[in-house]
Amino acid sequence: MSKRPSRFRKSVPRFCGKNLQQTKESKQAFVGQPTSACLALALVLPLVLASALPASAAVKASDVIQRAIDGFVRPAYARLHDHADSLTKAMRTLCDAPSQEHLDAARAEFSGTVDAWSVVEIIRIGPITQDNRLERMLFWPDRKSIGLRQVQAALANKDQTAADPAQLAAKSVAMQGLGALEFALYGDGAETLAGKGDPYRCAYGAAVAGNIESIAAEVSDAWSKPDGFAALWANPGPQNALYRDGTEAVTELVGVFINELEMVRDVRLKGFLGSNPEADKPKQAIYWRSQNTTRSLTGNLAGMDALFQASQLGDALSPDGRWMAESIHIQLVNGAADATAVRGPIDKALADPALRQKLDHFSLVTSSLSTLIGTRLTAEFGLTAGFSSLDGD
Repeated sequence: MSKRPSRFRKSVPRFCGKNLQQTKESKQAFVGQPTSACLALALVLPLVLASALPASAAVKASDVIQRAIDGFVRPAYARLHDHADSLTKAMRTLCDAPSQEHLDAARAEFSGTVDAWSVVEIIRIGPITQDNRLERMLFWPDRKSIGLRQVQAALANKDQTAADPAQLAAKSVAMQGLGALEFALYGDGAETLAGKGDPYRCAYGAAVAGNIESIAAEVSDAWSKPDGFAALWANPGPQNALYRDGTEAVTELVGVFINELEMVRDVRLKGFLGSNPEADKPKQAIYWRSQNTTRSLTGNLAGMDALFQASQLGDALSPDGRWMAESIHIQLVNGAADATAVRGPIDKALADPALRQKLDHFSLVTSSLSTLIGTRLTAEFGLTAGFSSLDGD
């Protein structure tokens, strides 16, 4: 069995960015391997110091992770698959009988799929990291418009191989996912989908939808395998190829919140929200064409809250630290409410002082949560916060 990444130590979390790629490669190498040795008895590891709580208050790390998997990860991916299936059917109906009604229905299913994906995309470990699935599902940000140009070229040249889901899966990741389908449904020339003037555009969109459905199905199935990544994460032990003890397993979970809060605030939000209106970049916002920008932000925070509640991570806090769990929940709910209050075209929202204030408050909430989780919660659990996975070095 391959050597464990050298940074798997209690003092250095698994989400430290300097070795992120190494960790992903290691995970991919072990997913699906025989687990007779890997699934050793999980360590009963209290998440708080034994001296701080009576023995009855000890919490098993394996129980926390199993609750996160069963209560959030698996149902969230199953929901994504259901939405992707409905999206594919709606696209096929549109292609078979073009009309404004069917175009509106396909767009509604697209938004529903964005909602479902935004909730579960916070889980950037395990099966989604294999075979470039994460990038194939959503290639973003596309700062140099490389992906956009590839999609536009396929539409202009009517590339028949791109309209075949099987062949599309082997093409550039930028042509396969939600960003590509958004342009097909909302970009320049999308109005032709309501008529019979551009059957290729619809065929390409249907192929992309089918590809999204396939990825969702693959990931959902992988999380349900009894000997897959879920079993490794939920059963830390000395012989486990990925998680040597409960601290490493829980550090992975806490890293989800730390990394995703930074991604949502510094990449998603600040990618379009400037320090003043003159510095705004509305066309740099994710899903700006479909007006799903803030729906995506809502889903991200709602997903974090659902994961935190499902794992019952707060139960491992000492009595003096229990306030953190309630504060995390309240702030995640408030942040999601801020994003929910901002609807419509993002450029118009940015021009509205009241809505802009909601986005500013969203930023403040996520910053507060980063401190609360990345500093206070990790200290309570005896974890050491390291470099973010978004540092890029």
